[in-house]
Amino acid sequence: MSQINPGSQPPNRLPQTIGFLLLDNFTLISLASAVEPLRMANQLSGKELYRWFTVTQSGEPVSASDGLQITPDASFESAPSLDSIIVCGGVDIQHSVTREHLHWLQTQARHGRQLGAVCTGSWALAKAGLLDGYDCSVHWECLAAMQEAFPRTSVTPRLFSIDRNRHTASGGTAPMDLMLQLIGARHGRELAAAISDMFMYERIRSEQDLQRVPLKHMLGTNQPKLLEIVALMEANLEELIDLDELACYVSVSRRQLERLFQKYLHCSPSRYYLKLRLIRARQLLKQTPMSIIEVASVCGFVSTPHFSKCYREFFGIPPRDERSGQQSAQVVALIPRPGEANRNPATVAALQRAQGESTFASVRI
Repeated sequence: MSQINPGSQPPNRLPQTIGFLLLDNFTLISLASAVEPLRMANQLSGKELYRWFTVTQSGEPVSASDGLQITPDASFESAPSLDSIIVCGGVDIQHSVTREHLHWLQTQARHGRQLGAVCTGSWALAKAGLLDGYDCSVHWECLAAMQEAFPRTSVTPRLFSIDRNRHTASGGTAPMDLMLQLIGARHGRELAAAISDMFMYERIRSEQDLQRVPLKHMLGTNQPKLLEIVALMEANLEELIDLDELACYVSVSRRQLERLFQKYLHCSPSRYYLKLRLIRARQLLKQTPMSIIEVASVCGFVSTPHFSKCYREFFGIPPRDERSGQQSAQVVALIPRPGEANRNPATVAALQRAQGESTFASVRI
């Protein structure tokens, strides 16, 4: 049965061996999002491109944040030779990192290992001094704390960051985007796209995609009127609400409304409203087949030229380039789209083979 050719191999030895360091209360979804693309890369390529192990300090079982206990493959002392280590963090990260963790990570860095982290695991790398001078991503709940605690680390709100030999991702499914980027760079974008299709992952997000940080987290609960105004804006992106009407809805004056936005969101209400509409437009351009005219209309723009002008000013590229760039990034669809039948028979054959296996879409931990 045909499989996907992983492309020309770099000089690195195969398989690449990855150790997942599990900290207390790590998030299971982030671990699975990082591991599963590796499993599928092996399955679709028909080769052992990756090998992975779970590691804890003592080798004793560790509990995930959902209460499930995982028995690791190895302790620090018994861990096999690794090419890279990914720290899996979760709840209460500041109290989950021990001196032994920091010492082991520093030792691995001295041996030239690639280092990464998912969810809040970046805290451990930064605490060990291993992210000084690097960009890194972390779950939005930990953003402010890391920026305050580690000023020499460039903490970004991006979904994931790849900075030289440091690979970090925020929580949830963002580790899957990170791993698909790394797999694509190492073994070809065709394989990464096929893995994405296997998991019904509609779009591989890029390093430029940002986390959606809830406004309530940024403002706390002290500004209920501002939160209510933003909620009204988000619910009315096609049929815009006049700013005077918004002010009236929450019983403030237009002047008070302006002051609230300037003080807490550092822009005017109209600018913030425009930003919400443009972000929505970008999602539609990337994730739907809607025409640019349709996207402009449902995002509250009265004309396509005005929409294109605003879009270019905000994102730096016109909508048509956003759309064409998104299409070119999707090199392969595992199931042929209309007009693409027979384009990649090897990919289709690999999907059919994989779906018949008992391990299809399972989690190997």
